[in-house]
Amino acid sequence: MQAASIHTRIGTFLDLPATDAPSRWGYTVPRASIDRMPEQQRMRRGSPESRAMAARVHVVMDLTSRLNVLPFSDLRARNTLLGEILGKPLPETVTVYPPFYTDCGLNIELGEQVFINQGCWFLDLGGITIGDRTMIGPNVTLCTAGHPVQPADRYDGITLAPIVIGPRVWIGAAATILPGVTIGHDSVIGGGAVVAKDVPPLNVVTGTDHVVRRTLDPLATSED
Repeated sequence: MQAASIHTRIGTFLDLPATDAPSRWGYTVPRASIDRMPEQQRMRRGSPESRAMAARVHVVMDLTSRLNVLPFSDLRARNTLLGEILGKPLPETVTVYPPFYTDCGLNIELGEQVFINQGCWFLDLGGITIGDRTMIGPNVTLCTAGHPVQPADRYDGITLAPIVIGPRVWIGAAATILPGVTIGHDSVIGGGAVVAKDVPPLNVVTGTDHVVRRTLDPLATSED
């Protein structure tokens, strides 16, 4: 009952739709995706949503720590713990190789025949949706949370935006997908890539380019 209550409060805060909706590229994505919010939402420090999130983090950290020390051959115990982490049974055609890490778990939606290799981090407070037959390489990070970039706001809470990955996508080892990114069907993300912008269908993306995007406002101090 406690986990269900936490899930409801996080879902209500994120304004997750109750039904599936078509994505911008035509295929249907489940409720966790929010069909790409135009702006990041903010969860303020000390709010009821923030406290519910913190409680869930403690629960899921315990669950993943138990998952990640199981014998690899104990598939039944692994799938049982993954069901507790996700808040619903793991689809029979989905494969998740531990170790596996998440800070919530309840906002992950997996399609059929998804493969998730070892050492992945799914930070899903903002919602993660993965389409059918997508392959996730080892040590991939899907991160839906961050902090406000302006120094004056940075410690006031976290920002959230969903990640939507279409069907038949291949994400290579150690790639990082950042908040708010949508990856179109059949695309390939090269190993080690950092993806901060949407990827259209049938594209191959590589690289970790450093780009200066804007200048931040200085933080006021007593010396100013």
